[in-house]
Amino acid sequence: MDTGRNSFSTGSLLANTYQNFAYHLAAMRPRQWTKNLVVFAAPLFAFSINIPSLLGSLFAFILFCCASSGFYLINDIADVAADRLHPVKCKRPIAAGLVSIPVAIGMAVILLVGALSISWWRSPQLGAAITGYAILQVAYNLKLKRMVILDVVAIATGFVLRAFGGAAATNIVLSAWFLLCTAMLALFLGIEKRKAELRLAQIQGTKLRSVLRRYSLPLLARMESVVTTGTVVTYALWSAGPDLKGASTSWMLLTLPFVLYGIFRYQLLSDPQEISHAEDEHLEKGGRTERPEEVLLKDKGILFTVIGWICTCFIILWLKNQGIIQ
Repeated sequence: MDTGRNSFSTGSLLANTYQNFAYHLAAMRPRQWTKNLVVFAAPLFAFSINIPSLLGSLFAFILFCCASSGFYLINDIADVAADRLHPVKCKRPIAAGLVSIPVAIGMAVILLVGALSISWWRSPQLGAAITGYAILQVAYNLKLKRMVILDVVAIATGFVLRAFGGAAATNIVLSAWFLLCTAMLALFLGIEKRKAELRLAQIQGTKLRSVLRRYSLPLLARMESVVTTGTVVTYALWSAGPDLKGASTSWMLLTLPFVLYGIFRYQLLSDPQEISHAEDEHLEKGGRTERPEEVLLKDKGILFTVIGWICTCFIILWLKNQGIIQ
């Protein structure tokens, strides 16, 4: 009998430990970590695909995940009262009381201090990227997220800092076209996010956040047109090859159709008609492009486009290394 009780107690303890771990992991918002995959773009765009560069990118990815999760925890702690009144955010671990505020504070401090100290130990360039990202997050949460246009610029700057961090961790010199393309694409995603938020608020008749009141769908459409053109042009100039100080081979122009389709597909998902016809479940989650990380994980069209782009890049890289193409 004692053996049975001990086994039951051990099983319950393991189950509770696993459940608590899951709650604390969820509080770190691992779904948002997909944004940090930008750090892998530096070796990929530079055609420097080898074990050292991949390990360096993975190192930078982990540090950015720690830093971003630290700020998500701080935001959830600061907004806990409002989140508990929200129909969706009330389910977050901190708002739901599944993770205590003192523990969340301790997690945030460990993650942020660890990411900053380790990054500076690794290299001054990586440390500067992580520190810049941290300063940007503080400025964004205190002021910039309530300032029209600057809120979207801040989001784009965060992606550029991630790309710079990936390059710093792998000692890769970035192409100017690569940085410009990253900035344009990040601006595009930020504008699409605001467009989805604004349209969704209009559909549901909910109260607009202060920054959204300064935006309108016609304004966002004009901004979208500018950054879409900028994204395509800068990517085309990079993929044109070394003559324009871009990719190491002009065969990368073969990947341009994937970029075009991906942008057009994303625009489709943020189209007002698309959101109007979406299921209620999507509306509760904030629209299909309100959360870019969910589009990447759930939309098959975008996912297959990314996979196709990566496979094409690797084929071109292999052919170039074999001397078949220049």
